[in-house]
Amino acid sequence: MPDTTIGSGEEKGAGAQEKTGALESTASSLDHSEGETESIEHGFGQLHRSFTPRQIHIISLGSNVGSGLFIATGKALASGGPGTMFFAYLMVCSGVWANLQTLGEMTIAFPTSGNYVDYAGRWVDPALAFGAGFAEWLGWVAVFASEAGFFVILVNYWAEGAVPEAAWITIFLVICLVVFFLPNKAFAWLQSFGSMVKIILFLLIVVLSLALIGGAGSTGSVHDGSYWTNGLAFQNGFGGFANCALLAIWAVGDQVFIGVMGGEAKSPRYSMAHAATLVPFRTGFMYIVCVIFIGLLVPSDDPHLLGGSGAAASPFVIAVTEAGIKGLPDLINACIIIGVVAIALESIYLPSRMIRTMALQGLIPSFLGKCDSRGRPRWALAITALVAIVFSYMSLSGGGTTALNWFISITSASFFCNWAIIAVSNYRFHQALRAQGDRIFDQTYSWQSIAWPLAPAYLLIVCLMLLVCLLYAAISPLGGAGFTANNFFQYTIGLIVIVVFTVAYKIIMRTKWQDVATADLVRGRHVLSADEIKRLDEYYRRPLWRRIGTYVSLW
Repeated sequence: MPDTTIGSGEEKGAGAQEKTGALESTASSLDHSEGETESIEHGFGQLHRSFTPRQIHIISLGSNVGSGLFIATGKALASGGPGTMFFAYLMVCSGVWANLQTLGEMTIAFPTSGNYVDYAGRWVDPALAFGAGFAEWLGWVAVFASEAGFFVILVNYWAEGAVPEAAWITIFLVICLVVFFLPNKAFAWLQSFGSMVKIILFLLIVVLSLALIGGAGSTGSVHDGSYWTNGLAFQNGFGGFANCALLAIWAVGDQVFIGVMGGEAKSPRYSMAHAATLVPFRTGFMYIVCVIFIGLLVPSDDPHLLGGSGAAASPFVIAVTEAGIKGLPDLINACIIIGVVAIALESIYLPSRMIRTMALQGLIPSFLGKCDSRGRPRWALAITALVAIVFSYMSLSGGGTTALNWFISITSASFFCNWAIIAVSNYRFHQALRAQGDRIFDQTYSWQSIAWPLAPAYLLIVCLMLLVCLLYAAISPLGGAGFTANNFFQYTIGLIVIVVFTVAYKIIMRTKWQDVATADLVRGRHVLSADEIKRLDEYYRRPLWRRIGTYVSLW
């Protein structure tokens, strides 16, 4: 694993005294920026820095791992076959790496909550900031509603329809929303616990899958890759790939959750740098390994797969059940439920921070950004929760699968739109640094992408490919039914809403393109404290094997 997460190579051997002197020099010129930030937020209340580096590390290990990995991969398998699914997820996972390399260097320099919305506004155009914030908010609210639908699917594995779906959704809403009446520390601990469960479940699934491939179970059989032969690996042409890719971006997520937590991290420099390197490797490994196992264990025409003709179920539960192993399907199902709840909590937390950021920037009414005494943006949380509740109950009238398809389409469009915005903002960030002669990457323990400018360029290519996939799936749906207005809007509604709202904001507010020569490179800039530098010095005095070990340690 490349050792680029915490600082540049030239500075690793420097002593604490030298770095502290550099800190004092830098701090003297930037103290007014922190004061300005505090002045701006004075009337809004403060977000509490409740996330410890260890909590952020654990959460980053399991973030965005939930129904998308354990259930929706079945829908992708049914859409394109195992081979098509593999390449679609590989493309999106490589996009996660490019995204966090691109976002990481901006987040570490300016660790604001709702970060890339702020960056788009200060370095590109306030209208693009509004579009980014709105897209992120809409996309994650749709994720919450889809998780509510998956929760019903999972509990019905046991209930078998004996309890009305509306009752299950109500229970799900109560479980999720009551958390936000608690202090932020409670949310941080619950997210850490949820991530631990998902990590343990993943490890269990890896071991179990290897056993199932070898024929474990009273009714099990050896899986020799036959589901990849005779044309079964690649099905439905580019249409199959398009649907798999859109499911992949929905499942993997935009992964900005870790970056947004930078605004509430006690040590943004250490935590964010660590996560920016860890998350892409973790995401790619988890998803690609599971996708390969699913393709080996479950045929793409299995009637129980989500999107098939029968009841929806996790492909892992299907494989264990067919092998005749008792007890494990129930355990897996219970763990997946915990993962679904954890993702749902993220889906309220993240968009509420987006609303606060937009309010702080003056993009929306200021009262929406106010925090209470416990550091919670109460108005933002209330509005997000209200819309999430409406979306969740909408799935009852729209039909479970139909509503889920709409939510997936909205979220997929919002995520790759924001990837593109992050890439554009990063290029403008570097242009502003050059135009103003700002040598931010030469400062003590600075952090710069190891692949700039290739990372944002590749990210834009992935976004363009996902846009092509979305339009193709909208115009030419699977099954050969031909073009229909309903299918077209089902796939493009998220993209249309985001573009229309952004353009409308640009016209109504008459926002201006930012000049890189005068773009803001001061407000919210993070200056390392003496304690942070001491921590980093101690980190780099460790041998390499111990530093690598911090990527997998859970204590």
